[in-house]
Amino acid sequence: MNYCSGLRVTLALTLGLAVNLAAQNRDFLNTAEVQLIRDTQEPNERLALYSKFAKMRVDILMQILQKQKPGRSLLVHDTLEDYSHIIEAIDSVADDALRRKIAVDKGMLVVIAAEKDFSERLGKIEDMNPPDLSRFDFVLKQAIDTTNDSLELSMEDSKKRQADILAADEKEKREREGSMSDKEVAERKKQDGDAADAAGKAKKKIPSLYKPGEKPPDQ
Repeated sequence: MNYCSGLRVTLALTLGLAVNLAAQNRDFLNTAEVQLIRDTQEPNERLALYSKFAKMRVDILMQILQKQKPGRSLLVHDTLEDYSHIIEAIDSVADDALRRKIAVDKGMLVVIAAEKDFSERLGKIEDMNPPDLSRFDFVLKQAIDTTNDSLELSMEDSKKRQADILAADEKEKREREGSMSDKEVAERKKQDGDAADAAGKAKKKIPSLYKPGEKPPDQ
């Protein structure tokens, strides 16, 4: 291989790596959506919001696939990736809420209805067999699998799912502690205990409505 050929190969590999890194660093939510998520702390409402964002991605997919345009396959590919990340976020929100023993039955009803619709609509893309399917077939299959896996979780009994999550957390904790020294384990337990005490005190302490020195009217 001469110098020029080697240089072309190097440039091609560098460009490919740059494209892959750009794809990995690309946010799956836009700036406005990120702010909405930050403003929505209640898990059931956040689940409904993520479901709305996922529906928007599926709607966009269907619109893109209506017309054959240059660069279409890349748009479909990226939209499918963003959609899958949103579905994964739905699972994370639900798991975190159940881990904190917060009921998410209301949010799960929204998610179940939405994911059933998403699964059906994504399946229709395969049936359409578009000419550029090979360029996004892998991420399409991933999106369908991710949706069906999430739907199965969403339909699962919440108490069973919660128990499975807590059991998995406990197993991970034991495995992590198994690789730690006795001193590290003791320090970790102390930190956990201090954090629990602080959380308990914060929960018990009710902020006063009166300024320093002020007393309620009956005093």
